[in-house]
Amino acid sequence: MSRRHSAKYKIDRRVGENIWGRPKSPVNKRNYKPGQHGQNRRSKVSDFGMQLMAKQKLKGYYGDITEKQFSRVYVEASRMKGNAAENLIGLLESRLEAFVYRAKFVPTIFAARQFVNHGHVTVNGRRCNIGSARLKPGDVVQIREKSRNIALVLEALGSPERDLPEYVDVDPKAMSATYVRVPGLADVPYPVQMEPAQVVEFYSS
Repeated sequence: MSRRHSAKYKIDRRVGENIWGRPKSPVNKRNYKPGQHGQNRRSKVSDFGMQLMAKQKLKGYYGDITEKQFSRVYVEASRMKGNAAENLIGLLESRLEAFVYRAKFVPTIFAARQFVNHGHVTVNGRRCNIGSARLKPGDVVQIREKSRNIALVLEALGSPERDLPEYVDVDPKAMSATYVRVPGLADVPYPVQMEPAQVVEFYSS
């Protein structure tokens, strides 16, 4: 299992990058791996090690997604037409919890999972509490009326910390967002470089 609650920034230290681009990340002060020998680890990383790190970084970015769920997404992406790496990104970004985060309804991907699970959003007018639910272009996600004054939501919507990507069309007054299209890697505003091609190599090797 890969669920992280109180220690969600451990992945930042492990990969040595601030993968969510947040000011509180420990990497901002200590950009080396954890442990007493963290500053001395300079060994060359193998191809497998680089692929594993790329997988851990991408999987970790999407919060409480398990290895089983992530590998299932990869299998689906590999069976689709086109580039498997691009398909992988498109499938991950079409998850309801990822979209709620992209629309800036909540401040973190972890909060997005909880927000959806607690039934605070609707998809095309119907309540949905499944974070892994897959959105299609044209779907409209809206915060339920009774949930619109939650401090977490108001703080996230007013935060300048993240930009809205072009595939998310937000109506601030209605507190709704439309999933415009399936994005590719270049469309997604990752704070760090993601390497889905390496992830594909990891699973296919």
